[in-house]
Amino acid sequence: MVKMASTEEQDRKIVLEFCHLLEKSKQLFNGLRDLPQYGHRQWQAYFGRTFDVYTKLWKFQQQHRLVLDSKYGLKRWQIGEIASKIGQLYYHYYLRTSETNYLNEAYSFYAAIRGRAYYSRAIKEDRPDLMVKKLRYYARFIVVCLLLKKMKLVRELVIELERQIQEYTTTYEPEDQLEWSLVLEEIKGFIKAESAVAVLHADTNPIVLSHRLSPLTTPPCERTPHMTLSLQEILIVGSACEQAKFSELTMDMFRMLQTLEREPTDAMHPMIGHPMAHGGPHDASPAASRMPPYGVPGSKGYVENGDRRAMRDNPHKYLLYKPSLSQLMVFLSSGFKELPPGGALLLYMSADGCFSTTKHPQDYGYELGGLATSVKRDAVDSGLSVRGKSSAGYKEPHCLYPGDLYPYTRRPLFIIIDSDNSFVFQHIPRYFGQPLVILMSPQDVPASYQDLQHHGSLFTLFLHSPMTAMCYICNVGDVPIHHWERCQSYVDRFVTEASRLVTRCRMDEIEQGIGYIDSSYVQFFGDDFLRTLILRFVFCDVALRLHRGFRGRHQRPRCEPPLPGPELLEHPSLAHIVLQLATALDVRGHFVEGPEGD
Repeated sequence: MVKMASTEEQDRKIVLEFCHLLEKSKQLFNGLRDLPQYGHRQWQAYFGRTFDVYTKLWKFQQQHRLVLDSKYGLKRWQIGEIASKIGQLYYHYYLRTSETNYLNEAYSFYAAIRGRAYYSRAIKEDRPDLMVKKLRYYARFIVVCLLLKKMKLVRELVIELERQIQEYTTTYEPEDQLEWSLVLEEIKGFIKAESAVAVLHADTNPIVLSHRLSPLTTPPCERTPHMTLSLQEILIVGSACEQAKFSELTMDMFRMLQTLEREPTDAMHPMIGHPMAHGGPHDASPAASRMPPYGVPGSKGYVENGDRRAMRDNPHKYLLYKPSLSQLMVFLSSGFKELPPGGALLLYMSADGCFSTTKHPQDYGYELGGLATSVKRDAVDSGLSVRGKSSAGYKEPHCLYPGDLYPYTRRPLFIIIDSDNSFVFQHIPRYFGQPLVILMSPQDVPASYQDLQHHGSLFTLFLHSPMTAMCYICNVGDVPIHHWERCQSYVDRFVTEASRLVTRCRMDEIEQGIGYIDSSYVQFFGDDFLRTLILRFVFCDVALRLHRGFRGRHQRPRCEPPLPGPELLEHPSLAHIVLQLATALDVRGHFVEGPEGD
């Protein structure tokens, strides 16, 4: 009898401890939304406590599953909810740190939920809020799979999500029925837009290629002592209104964030544990003992500040979808503040233009228009007419003007503008003598490509995957993998030759005193990501210059400071490689007359 009472007391303590951990985890998780999205120190310690409590909670429910099942009535959807929040925790940690290995961690937990069917009985609970949690889980899992390029699984999840939405709306006839239908339409449209060009196996099944940076895709570089800067802070802004999007990621943002990340690899940062660990025969759940590669933030094993940056695989980045101007300036200021010595800040903006009606501008900083950051309207906007056109002496408040960026040129700044009003940013002065490069998209595309703008900008596609963009402008919809690899070798040759020419231009300048290339390019050129962007810009310029369809000056990109023409952009060897690529793709007729390829 005493032993039975002792067992019951022990079971009661287990249930009480579980309830305590569960409540504590919910409080910490809910508090995440109140943390500032910018900066580093403000949220590190809080994330550390949250990771710690969820680690204890996950291990505790695994160790005491039988008692919790019998005494607490633990349901499978409750285990799924814990796993889902751990997955969210890792995903948000990825967003705050830019380290792609955390995506693998989020994926492990989300995949376990699906593999163990934790939410399979959710509809039988007669709780619409539980079904909403299940639908949100699917939407989040799809985003993670998109970022990891697991496209086959994405398509399976979309089919399952559609079935779940149908079941949810049929059973409950909820008020948010239309919202979930729109979510489904968004993701289907995004997947369709994302596959701009299909690369096919011999059996005609599509292959998914990653376009993140890897040792095999990093452009070569003959380093010089002048290549002193490294990319440390990035702000990616997506405000284009008519572009395919999903979960506050436009297609341009989706492509650019991958372009500015290294390929995730478990070998680089071995994770503790395994997705099948600690679960016993009844549970193939991930092990929450896995900690972030640098230790739990805020804990003893976490490397702070400068040393942390040195260990980073990827530059830190912020993602902003249609921000207000005040939000944009706050995040830009934060990135500026966080720059270490020798660090560079990159601003990428994909946005619709705000156009000025001023006929004789005297102030290039504010009188030529800029970029629409948001379509929101405040009460003070009553003096404005249609978006981008000012009236009654007012200027568009939700517009980033070139003059807004002047203060940030106090530090090394690399700007990419993808807009139909991009060229107004070419006049930013270098008041402080710091390295400054501005890459600007074409302001116009030929009429035959205008209907495709929904699928993402052509300029960003060139920066993301030059080979895909080349196929796109030549109406090549699918390419067999062996042919793709052969054609990709021409792109690799182009990039290698362009890199050699940039370095040679600089050496000529030093030896002969001839200013062939601005020193800003050389200082940025030592960074793998910035070098990749510069060389892909050169490919874009040369390809569009030779393409018969892109004739007007507004249909080609610009850069400031200008890259030298005969020595680089118009160099015969680069033109020859592009024409060889066109011949290999069997699209030579799209390009001007010139030397035939091999």
